[in-house]
Amino acid sequence: MTTVTTANGADGAPGARHARDAAGASRGTDPAAERLRRWRLVLGGEGGGDGTGCALGGTDAAMDRTLEALYGSAPGSGQGAGAGPGGGRRAAGLGGSAPQIARWLGDIRTYFPTSVVQVMQRDAIDRLGLSAMLLEPEMLEAVEADVHLVGTLLSLNKVMPETTKETARAVVRKVVEDLEKRLTTRTRATLAGALDRSARVSRPRHRDIDWDRTIRANLKNYLPEYRTVVPERLIGYGRAAQSVKKEVVLCIDQSGSMAASVVYASVFGAVLASMRSLDTRLVVFDTAVVDLTDQLSDPVDVLFGTQLGGGTDINRALAYCQSRITRPAETVVVLISDLYEGGIRNEMLKRVAAMKASGVRFVTLLALSDEGAPAYDRDHAAALAALGAPAFACTPDLFPDVMAAAIEKRPLPVPESFAPHGGSGAAS
Repeated sequence: MTTVTTANGADGAPGARHARDAAGASRGTDPAAERLRRWRLVLGGEGGGDGTGCALGGTDAAMDRTLEALYGSAPGSGQGAGAGPGGGRRAAGLGGSAPQIARWLGDIRTYFPTSVVQVMQRDAIDRLGLSAMLLEPEMLEAVEADVHLVGTLLSLNKVMPETTKETARAVVRKVVEDLEKRLTTRTRATLAGALDRSARVSRPRHRDIDWDRTIRANLKNYLPEYRTVVPERLIGYGRAAQSVKKEVVLCIDQSGSMAASVVYASVFGAVLASMRSLDTRLVVFDTAVVDLTDQLSDPVDVLFGTQLGGGTDINRALAYCQSRITRPAETVVVLISDLYEGGIRNEMLKRVAAMKASGVRFVTLLALSDEGAPAYDRDHAAALAALGAPAFACTPDLFPDVMAAAIEKRPLPVPESFAPHGGSGAAS
């Protein structure tokens, strides 16, 4: 039987299974024959499908060759793996040929849906060491752009030749624009509501009364005989309602494992910066700290201002953020990091405690991505939770709700799987 192995060495890992399952989707043929066909595509192999007795032809054979080129090869070898007839190694693989890889990229886009194409591209980069190929403009034009590809390009930014940089920026911009379309409207609506509610006052001056909300809140007090509403409760806003009400600091770990989080956080940072009621600062760090706030008008500039990889000094980054806080009680600090601290652990925790004591709402996101449960330092997560600073992973779709709760000083929507590190409704 052919062993399907991905870059992390796990047999039958998700990338291979996902691709082969997609290839084996039912076509409504005879059930028994269809089961054999699906097993043949899932197992791979030669000469009758490793015991299935099912021969492939036409599109099925082409799909199988495309899958075999990637999942039938040893990671990093670029050549086929698994025993062929007579115990020899198969000749499958992508080799080091850019034209051959470009053709393969075209093939997977022909045979598989976009979501599967993105998984296979990521596996190809990890398993076969194709990162260097992405430095060629022609290769970049052939790939399906997604968040993970952007992370790879950003990691190559410093070694990327000038002839490739414009193409790379175009690829990154496409992904960023797609994310902005997906995330902007809901983020602005959710946070605008939170800002309005946080600014509401119960005894407004006459000129500050919000008459629409006041009437709706007092409809039960309508007096038909007088054709009027008795405003038992007034709703309005303070004089500073039109000025900046909240400050947000996004502090982003740019170590290599946080690539997807960096991409999403940069897009969200640009969205938050576009809201006049928020004063948004974006800081990225490894062992150094870089303030990219002045580039927030364009998240592509923010992303190319990062440098993925390197060490991690969370304490140093938080020291910088703390020094820029001017109104602690009106500030939300969001640390996005897997918490693998290379700096001074005790100082980091003391700094978080000091910010919270001053009135700062502190949130730690172990990841901001759709990738599932992240790897993180559980001791540090537990220590932060003990300080009342919840630490949990967050999907991009949940992020607006997390920020709205932080702004309103409500309990955060901590996912149940992370409750031990933040608790339900952890930390105000």
